[in-house]
Amino acid sequence: MKLLPTIHAPSDLKNIPDAQLPELCQEIREEILEVTSRNGGHLAPNLGVVELTVALHKVFSMPRDKIVWDVGHQSYVHKLLTGRLDRFPTLRQYGGLCGFPKRTESEYDCFGTGHSSTSISAALGIACARDLAGDDYNVIAVIGDGALTGGEAMEGLNNAGDLHKKLIVVLNDNEMSISKNVGALSSYLTELRTDPTYSRVKTEVEGFLKSLPSIGSSVARAVGRLKDSFKYFFVPGMLFEDFGFKYLGPVDGHDLPALMETFEKAKQLDEPVFIHVLTTKGKGYKPAEERPNAFHGTGPFDIATGKKFSNPQAPATYTKVFSDALVELGEKNRKVVAITAAMPEGTGLDVFGKYYPDRFFDVGIAEQHGVTMGAGLAANGYHPLVALYSTFAQRAFDQLLHDVAMQNLPFTLCLDRAGLVGDDGSTHHGAYDLSYLRLMPNMVMMVPGDENELRHMLKTSLEYNGPSVLRYPRGSGLGVPLDPEIHTLPIGKSKRLQEGSQIDLWAVGTMVDTARKTADLLEKQGLSVGVVNARFVKPLDREALEAASHTVKLLVTLEENSLAGGFGEGVLDALNRMGRLKECRVLNLGIPDLYVPHGKRELLLRDLKLDPEGAADTILQAWKEEL
Repeated sequence: MKLLPTIHAPSDLKNIPDAQLPELCQEIREEILEVTSRNGGHLAPNLGVVELTVALHKVFSMPRDKIVWDVGHQSYVHKLLTGRLDRFPTLRQYGGLCGFPKRTESEYDCFGTGHSSTSISAALGIACARDLAGDDYNVIAVIGDGALTGGEAMEGLNNAGDLHKKLIVVLNDNEMSISKNVGALSSYLTELRTDPTYSRVKTEVEGFLKSLPSIGSSVARAVGRLKDSFKYFFVPGMLFEDFGFKYLGPVDGHDLPALMETFEKAKQLDEPVFIHVLTTKGKGYKPAEERPNAFHGTGPFDIATGKKFSNPQAPATYTKVFSDALVELGEKNRKVVAITAAMPEGTGLDVFGKYYPDRFFDVGIAEQHGVTMGAGLAANGYHPLVALYSTFAQRAFDQLLHDVAMQNLPFTLCLDRAGLVGDDGSTHHGAYDLSYLRLMPNMVMMVPGDENELRHMLKTSLEYNGPSVLRYPRGSGLGVPLDPEIHTLPIGKSKRLQEGSQIDLWAVGTMVDTARKTADLLEKQGLSVGVVNARFVKPLDREALEAASHTVKLLVTLEENSLAGGFGEGVLDALNRMGRLKECRVLNLGIPDLYVPHGKRELLLRDLKLDPEGAADTILQAWKEEL
């Protein structure tokens, strides 16, 4: 009889004998592997935390005790142990389970996550709320070694150590290996630190030395310095001790008895505790262990071989086209420097780094630092290109505004995964960049209608002596031919694709192709429809806009971005300032004022009426109102 189906809540886990927990862990790995191979998802991170998660739920009592999962992509095991096994096959599917913790999904998800380095701050807030309410439950933050490089994680550690709240931080370290000798020494010192006898003797000795006349305090300080020097020499966790945490570890993250013993010790300590756990990313599935980066976030694949399912006939991705163009342009322009925040492969900058290693910097999960570092390069004769996923660029808003745009520096921000990204959901959609960047003075914003235009915009951006943004989507391009030579585009100039006398569709990015198809549907209804690839969100092509407003009665904007503050609002404002809204009505189509859930991109666009059929229906209704 299988064990996993018997667990409907974490309390059921406590009824399973410790000797059977390895069997349960194997069942969990099989379930995650089976579902992820069909749906895609974050495989390697979850395989690496199976024992860690089982031990947490075995020792602590959720939902009374609270676990905050940093980033949250490693929460699949947690979902399986908290009553979601029956829905697990729907993971990351339209209408199914979210791939990240979500408060509205389960009482066991105490805090929603999706971006990195937030867990310690959130957990500290929960601990403060607990103490204010006079309660006594445990609060645990689980954070990876990558997320620990984020500035907010350091801020959280600093404040938590200062407040000295009862809080447990578990470091899931899946990059570092450690020898048996060092591990044995660490285990011995951990026993010393957590042993109440040791703590009592240490306090008594220090008190005795301080009581000695004349020399007592000096001797005590000297002994303290000697003790600290000893710890710094032998103990890898002194950094966290200096932050005000009791350091426990390193602990083998796949040794259930050791994990449960350590967690039980941590429960007894009435102070901040930092537990260092060593795990293997992709544990239990050989292809993921051998290529953890390839299986960090994966599409569907064959379990037997680890080979991912793909369409060999699919056009090159926008990321691949961008990567190739950057290498070509970087050869000619030695002032181009590329920066990314722990996403070299995802953004395509890994190839640039292989060709020009001295001009490539991966700053870790530190978007704010990466942007300001780029600003420093820009202020001293270089042209930095910072490539980020759109959703993560939000974290560097102030740096982009204050350090880059305000100083009008030559700087290129490349936003990959812009628009709706599908299965990762609301925390990862790049739905806001046009809005929050459009408000920045000096910022030029380009959105290519296809992968060929992306190349030309990249060159335009790298030759522009000011800050600019290049925004493009996830996945394959349209398959258009690539021009032999990359050339610059006139900044702020749109491109008319089709003439029309009644309705004009002004689109940016992915919506350009949608606008063409929408125009075809409307023309079948007897309407004359024009199509414009706006290309630039800022500056707008005001001359072409004004001309269009004298030609058509309805001008429609289409964008895969939030309507609030986006491209459409810019067009509306421009025409209003021209005094053209009485003669030409403007209809804005885009993402409404809501958080879009996860699901296949085509289904999400359908729901938002941003597919050709939905857009045509909305436009047709608006046109009828004009008559």
